[in-house]
Formats: sequence, structure tokens, C-alpha cells
Amino acid sequence: MASFRLKIGTRIGVVSDTHGLLRPEVEETLRGVPVILHAGDVGHVDVLRGLNAIAPTVAVRGNVDRGDFGATLPMNECVEIGKRTIYLYHVREDLDIDPVAEEVDLVITGHSHQPALDEIDGVTYLNPGSCGPHRFSLPVALAFLTVTKEGFDIEQVDLDVT
Repeated sequence: MASFRLKIGTRIGVVSDTHGLLRPEVEETLRGVPVILHAGDVGHVDVLRGLNAIAPTVAVRGNVDRGDFGATLPMNECVEIGKRTIYLYHVREDLDIDPVAEEVDLVITGHSHQPALDEIDGVTYLNPGSCGPHRFSLPVALAFLTVTKEGFDIEQVDLDVT
């Protein structure tokens, strides 16, 4: 489990589905965050190198992360920030744990490319959307988590890209 001690008010970057493309707009938007969480479909080691140049990045394997590179990424990752537990996994419908039973506060997934935020049985589910290549008519998007006394505030961001 990755663990980060962050001050109240700290913003964390959350991305998914880069598919081998680290857009300059994504790099600029994430600049200054202390941690980045990537919910899979990284697509290429250069994306992780670029994100890690901005901040330490925790990433999980998505369905396009195959071969030698994919084998370097875990299928899931548990991240502790303060007293809150975040679970990273690529496909929400295939979730490999019961978040309620495991006392997870936030589940971050990707795969659908569709930004989403909801709460079920006290667990928050976040899909930051895709910040890689355009797909269908979906926005290029990412999210920020801000650490609060109560847990997290989540801000979803649609990027203005051409």
C-alpha cells in the first residue's frame, strides 16, 4: 500500500486512460500537485516518466497495458492518504474487492472514458475520464482530490484541447 502524508487542503491529481499520450495541457494542469493517481490504460512507459517528472505517480494496469510494460503495473493499488483509503482499479464493473467490507473510502476507476462521480453505501466512486486521445464525443478530462478534515473534495475538470 502506498501511503502519503499530506496537509489539509492539498490537491492530488487523478487521471486515467492516457493511452500513450501525455498531453501538454494535462502536464500544465497537474503541475504543482504532490501526488498523481492513474487509474489505468497508461499505454506507454513515457507517460509514466512524464507524470513522475511532475509528481510521484501511482498507476494500475488497464486493459491496453500489455506485454513487458503492462507486467510492471499492478492490477490494483491501495493508497492511504491521511486516514482515508483509496482503491485504484481500472474497470469498475470488474472490481476485485468489496469496498464496503474492506473499509475503502474512495474507489478510482477508468476504462469508460466517461467522467463520473457517485456514492454507494458510503463509498465514493470516481472516474476522472480520459485525458488521452479523443474518444467518441467525450471530453478530455481529469480530476483533483483535495484532502479535507472530513475526507476529500473532488473537482472534475474538462480540459480545453484541440
